[in-house]
This record gives sequence, C-alpha cells and structure tokens, in this order.
Amino acid sequence: MIYPSIDHILGKVDSRYSLVILAAKRARQLREDKTSREDVAVFKEVTVALEDISKDRITFERIKNGIK
Repeated sequence: MIYPSIDHILGKVDSRYSLVILAAKRARQLREDKTSREDVAVFKEVTVALEDISKDRITFERIKNGIK
C-alpha cells in the first residue's frame, strides 16, 4: 500500500501528470541535498516527496509553458 494515498494527493494537484512531475522534481532536489532533512536518510526520496505534497510543504503553479 502506498502512503500517502494517491487519492488524497490528487486533491492537491490538478492531474496525475502534474503529480508525477512535481514529485520527480522534489525527489531530485532531495537527492541532491540529503543533509536538509533527516527522513530522507530513512525513506526513499520519492516517498518523502509525496509526503511533502500531501502535507502541503510544497505546491505548484501552472504556467503557460509547464509547472513552476
């Protein structure tokens, strides 16, 4: 079972595509700077990224050319 639930996270973004892009960008940030958070050392970056989206730690803004 995936935690946090995809159904819960989809309420935070406008589409599954946006969720994938947002989570991938956040996971890359976490991988590059592992010293920023302790939970990254314990869990995988994608799990932490999805948790950040679920808890509104990060958001996105739709712009004409993509996601900012």
